[in-house]
Amino acid sequence: MNNVRNLLILNILLASGLVFMLITSFKGDDEYTDASSPEQIVRSIDLDRPFSFCGEQLPMNNFDVQQRLDAELLRNVYYHSATILSIKRANAIFPVIEPILKEEGVPNDLKYLAVAESNLSNVISPSGAKGVWQFMKSAADQYGLEVNTEVDERYDLEKATHAACKYLKAQRQNLGSWVAAAAAYNGGPGRISTEMSKQRAKTFFDLNLAADETMRYPFRIVAIKEVMEHPETYEYVIPKAHLYPEMNNYKVVTVKGPVASWGDFAAEHGTSYRMLKLYNAWLVDSKLTNKAGKSYEIRIPK
Repeated sequence: MNNVRNLLILNILLASGLVFMLITSFKGDDEYTDASSPEQIVRSIDLDRPFSFCGEQLPMNNFDVQQRLDAELLRNVYYHSATILSIKRANAIFPVIEPILKEEGVPNDLKYLAVAESNLSNVISPSGAKGVWQFMKSAADQYGLEVNTEVDERYDLEKATHAACKYLKAQRQNLGSWVAAAAAYNGGPGRISTEMSKQRAKTFFDLNLAADETMRYPFRIVAIKEVMEHPETYEYVIPKAHLYPEMNNYKVVTVKGPVASWGDFAAEHGTSYRMLKLYNAWLVDSKLTNKAGKSYEIRIPK
């Protein structure tokens, strides 16, 4: 009898706890739901419209092109963390990249290649490519970027952007289109050129490559462009106050000799070692030997 009574009491307590949790849950939803930010609806994406890259139209009447673009759009639209970070970082990075693209005479769409390469961050790939534009050392040397144990200009956004523009212009001239040039940035110009010739391909969209990453690459860039240019279409709600600020509040100090300690240098100029490295990511050591007596412009945050 006592066991039955105890079991009944236990069931009542469990039921009461469940009701309390449900009430609390509903209350929380009411309290924290922002009416201006509706829940995201997972839906298929409308492809019945034109898509382009650097002024070149994708042949959307080709079912293979449609499906490959569809796959990349779905991956990027619903890869929430990376997409939000790209949009936030772009507010700080694109104002640096865009004037250089214009100066170099290349299409503005090429900035989305940097998003595809690094998500606009100074990352290192498993193969050793570095920086926002992901240059290998051989390509960095070819395009005039200094790379050694103390200085790595692959991390210098301005210089690396100029180098990327020169590389892409050369490949566009060689391969005949910006889409093919973008594919060459990922898969190598030799491979793209050889396969186009072997397969008698007139455009990148006619190619059949063994490398899945390269086959996807131009579609990925177009998908990134679409989402970043129209975030509200895909229900991304990012207030302007949440965007990352431009790092343009600094002064320049010219260094022509060695620097024994960047930590001491930072302290002497009223900043921290961390801030110095953020504004000068290409300084990859704690010192600068500078045996050649080169002139370096160091940014000091104000």
